[in-house]
Amino acid sequence: MLPYKFPLTSGNVTRFFVMFILVLLLASGFMIHNAVNAWLTDKRYAMVDIAHTMQKRIDTYRFATWQIYENLAANAAGTPPNSLQETRLRPDVYYLEKTRRKTESLIFGSHDSSTLDMTLRMSNYLDTLWGAENSTWSMYFLNGQDNSLILVSTLPLKDMATRYKESAISNIVDARRAEMLQQANALDERESFSPLRRFTWQNDHYFTVRTTFNQPGHLATVVAFDLPINDLIPQNMPLEYFQLRQDANGTPGSSDPEDQASSTSVTLANPNINIAASLTSTPLQLVYQVPVVGLIVDTLRNLMWPLLANLALLLLSLAGLFLLRQQSLRPSENQSAELDSLRVLNDEIVSSLPVGLLVYDFANNRTIISNKIAEHLLPHLNLQKIINMSDQHQGVLQATVNNEVYEIRHARSVLSPGTQIFMMRDQDRELLVNKKLQKAQQVLDKSHQTRQQLLHNLGHALNRPLDNVIARLQAIGETHPAEDISEILTESQALSRLVDDIVLLNRLETHDWAPDAGSFTLQSVLDDLVMEALPSLRRKGLKLVVSNRLNSDESRYGDRRAIYKILTTLLHYSITSTSWGRISVEASHPADRPDLLFIEIVDTGAGLLVDEMGNTDFPFLGETSQDRFGQASGLAFFLCKQLCKQLGGQLDIVSRPDIGTRYSIQIHAPQEQQHVQEEKLLEGLTTLIDITVDEVRKIVVHQLENWGASCMTPDERFSGQDHDVLVTDDPVRLRPWSLLLTDDETGFSALSHDRYRVNFNISSAMQDALMQLIEQQLAQDESAEEPEEDQDSAQLFAPGYFQLFVDTVPDDVKRLYNEAAEGDMSSLAQTAHRLKGVFAMLNLTPGKQLCETLEQHITECDDSNIKNTTGEIDHYVNKLLLQGNQ
Repeated sequence: MLPYKFPLTSGNVTRFFVMFILVLLLASGFMIHNAVNAWLTDKRYAMVDIAHTMQKRIDTYRFATWQIYENLAANAAGTPPNSLQETRLRPDVYYLEKTRRKTESLIFGSHDSSTLDMTLRMSNYLDTLWGAENSTWSMYFLNGQDNSLILVSTLPLKDMATRYKESAISNIVDARRAEMLQQANALDERESFSPLRRFTWQNDHYFTVRTTFNQPGHLATVVAFDLPINDLIPQNMPLEYFQLRQDANGTPGSSDPEDQASSTSVTLANPNINIAASLTSTPLQLVYQVPVVGLIVDTLRNLMWPLLANLALLLLSLAGLFLLRQQSLRPSENQSAELDSLRVLNDEIVSSLPVGLLVYDFANNRTIISNKIAEHLLPHLNLQKIINMSDQHQGVLQATVNNEVYEIRHARSVLSPGTQIFMMRDQDRELLVNKKLQKAQQVLDKSHQTRQQLLHNLGHALNRPLDNVIARLQAIGETHPAEDISEILTESQALSRLVDDIVLLNRLETHDWAPDAGSFTLQSVLDDLVMEALPSLRRKGLKLVVSNRLNSDESRYGDRRAIYKILTTLLHYSITSTSWGRISVEASHPADRPDLLFIEIVDTGAGLLVDEMGNTDFPFLGETSQDRFGQASGLAFFLCKQLCKQLGGQLDIVSRPDIGTRYSIQIHAPQEQQHVQEEKLLEGLTTLIDITVDEVRKIVVHQLENWGASCMTPDERFSGQDHDVLVTDDPVRLRPWSLLLTDDETGFSALSHDRYRVNFNISSAMQDALMQLIEQQLAQDESAEEPEEDQDSAQLFAPGYFQLFVDTVPDDVKRLYNEAAEGDMSSLAQTAHRLKGVFAMLNLTPGKQLCETLEQHITECDDSNIKNTTGEIDHYVNKLLLQGNQ
């Protein structure tokens, strides 16, 4: 027997969701009912506890009333002690002076001495009774003997009666006197209770218990207590909702809490809910009135999250019911329209097929789907014969209809075995189409070849006239310098570069270009790169820093011209896109791949646009950067990328708006084996490096150490250490035998016979400048060494002078070191001046010149040069002392 399956119909789904919604609503109702019932039960038990506590308080003060009347009032002495004093505050208002101040007492009306003693006794008794209480307690005693009224309270009665006369105290006393007189006149009422009252200035709620005592021959005595209830009410039950009224039912008391809880009643008095609890042995009923709105709000607040969850489930159920009925189960009017649109779309697709399509139902002998091609061939075809023949030939056969060859493919439907599918393809038309495609491809290939040949011939045709124009302009510019000629020459060179790029790219596309690999040094490529870019850099005022982290004499194997073409193209583009700042070129190789060259060109330009970056994948795809001297080539990125691929590397360009662009070039150029040189070019040369820019200092130190020179800085130099050449980038620090570094010099130039200005980015220029400086230094030393030494010796070793030199000069040199270390420029200047006098007296001109130089550095407060010049003076003095000892 098959298992029963629940049918998923519209009615069943609707019934399921309706039942679910009803169960959800019933669950929410039960939850709210239980919450309200629990809330009411909690309040009923709270009311029972409050009523029980109030009853205890009433019983306690019933006993206190009898104590005051029987023991204190009746046994009062006739004459009070002399220690009792009273103060008259107002007419008929007297204040009892006492030592204990828990309670204070006032007497209203005429009275005798016994009343004063009775007041003291009551006050002392109530001090003991109320000693541990914090609420406001008051007792009123209407004396039937002399009709006076005694008020004993924990309030500051004296201050209140004095400061607020005829206000708070007088009003309360007048009201209590009237109530107590009315109580005394009611013969059938011995004990009475007031409704709940409130002290407006303290927000204290209380009720009054009045007890009447009749005396023969006198007026009735009434004792009243104001009993507070603030300390009896829980904090979650507002005092404003409580009432104390007469109990009409008169429910008897019970000590069982369950019976007391059942004695409470809950009634609905629109718009409030009254919860009443009877006070046993009193005709009173304590009522707690709760607004219905407050109960609803409190219940919703307590059940907020469960109700929100149920509401969310309800909304989800309604939404699911609506969506399922609207989209899946209930037929809609749009479905027929959708079916019609699908049928029309199906007919349109079938009719637009380039082959004949026929779906035939052999069970009913009817055509299900067909297009015009199939309808045209159907009268000429025997479908059953085609089925039998196609089964023998894997479902494919050829048929000729009206001298036209068709390929017919046959397939059976999987769902309906009696339905057959036929596809008919015109073979003659396909052959014609294939011939046309082949012809079009031949025309396209020929067009490509023609375009490539055109570009090749056009480039060669333009190169010669452009070279002639550039040569003529350069000749004219040398003989007749003019700004217009310089601009025309620049534009002509840019046009020549563009033509060369077009020819080179055309050769790359036609695979007519191959790398011309050979041995080269990267430093020579960088030197040529700087020399070519210098005019453009000077014209725009840009700074260029070239850092070659490889050895300057390192040889690599690769296509030098292609690498130079990539670097010059990208550097020219970077200069065009940079308006101010600097451009840095850094060459190195990855640590794990020494056969690769990694070169980075970083500028501080405005960055490249997105369209401009698109030129990397296709030339002239977007607008390029331009400045007032020209526009960058849209062919540059694509050409450099293709060249990098041909050299076994890649090109990456990263640009940030308003920050600059980074061109990363990686090229395969393995390092060739180097022959170890026994002696380097500048071995034994000591150079003092006084360069401010840290990056330039690293570049220069790297170059000099590669050439074998020893480098030291002013901080590393110690006393007596000499150097051969000073290398600095500050013109102020120039001294004899110095190189001044710059980045805009075309090689090097002489500032004087012992000072040269050199471009630190050009390694060959640095090397040539150092060599010339060393040659001149050696030539001058050879020519001047003998006369100077003879002259110095002649003056120094005259009779009596050498001993004077030994006694004075070494001590002054030590003072120079100490005063320079302490920074005492005044004493240092005096010592230098004294030394200069000694050298002048002995006719030692070099020492005198050194002291003058030291005085100039002291005036400029140049600590570095002061230290260097002091060392030179020390070296000179030691040299003379050695000659004298020999």
